[in-house]
Amino acid sequence: MTGAVDLKALLQEARVAEVLDQLDRELVGLAPVKARIREIAAFLVVTRARKQLGLESTTPNLHMCFTGNPGTGKTTVAQRMADILHRLGYSRKGHLVSVTRDDLVGQYIGHTAPKTKDILKKAMGGVLFIDEAYYLYRPENERDYGQEAIEILLQVMENQRDDVVVILAGYKDRMDTFFKSNPGFSSRIAHHIDFPDFSESELLEIARLMARELNYRLPDAAEAALREYIERRVRQPHFANARSIRNALDRARLRHANRIYADAVAGNAETSADALQTLDEADIRASSVFKTPPEPDTDPPYSSPLFNERSLFRDARRGH
Repeated sequence: MTGAVDLKALLQEARVAEVLDQLDRELVGLAPVKARIREIAAFLVVTRARKQLGLESTTPNLHMCFTGNPGTGKTTVAQRMADILHRLGYSRKGHLVSVTRDDLVGQYIGHTAPKTKDILKKAMGGVLFIDEAYYLYRPENERDYGQEAIEILLQVMENQRDDVVVILAGYKDRMDTFFKSNPGFSSRIAHHIDFPDFSESELLEIARLMARELNYRLPDAAEAALREYIERRVRQPHFANARSIRNALDRARLRHANRIYADAVAGNAETSADALQTLDEADIRASSVFKTPPEPDTDPPYSSPLFNERSLFRDARRGH
């Protein structure tokens, strides 16, 4: 076999480096995850080059499993992987369809197959991301229809793997149990990537980035309070990494808004741009995470009916 392929030109044409750089910008830390994504990207580039020279004839198995705790960036990495697959010609559309058990499994006979097939139809040409995939399998319930969805997924993962990539996600221990109970899934997964928890310093950097994206400033005192908040929060139940940090900032923003609103009602006619974008130390320390003993941070910090945390953030987990 003779011939050659310009890999540098192939990379420039596909602009894969742009996606990898975007991943670096979007996610703090996660060095092992980013390294694995770069390895997979390199494999895809070389496989495409081999195809051009007639050294490859089949599409490689690209189904994946992402394991780790909530809020560790699994969905974001799945989105970037969908971009990479599309740019290198491994998917027609490059879109991501994110689902859970409720999107795939019906509640009565004859309902599951149409639901699962409809989701798969939407995912064709892209990536299907199934979060908490282990909930598909509930052996304790004889009337559960999750097994029907599993069988359909397995068939598509085998016979149409050139048109859809499936990424399963969830806690590592539960996914390990799921694979033991469903060896057909395990044999179809080519890439396993484990997502570590963020360190406290990484969580603080994530908070800085989130605040900056939302056009808020964190003065030194507020940042110190946030650092202490993180130190306390990571040791409490239901902590969810970056997701908990997002919830903490959302609550701080609500306290900030109530404070600014109360000043206006009290007669302060003008509010400066600086005041509108500065989160004070008090906005952070009002969290019940600072109480001793700590209590779930769920109650509104102010009584104003205009800003009600429970109504605006119903999806915030208890204790964030």
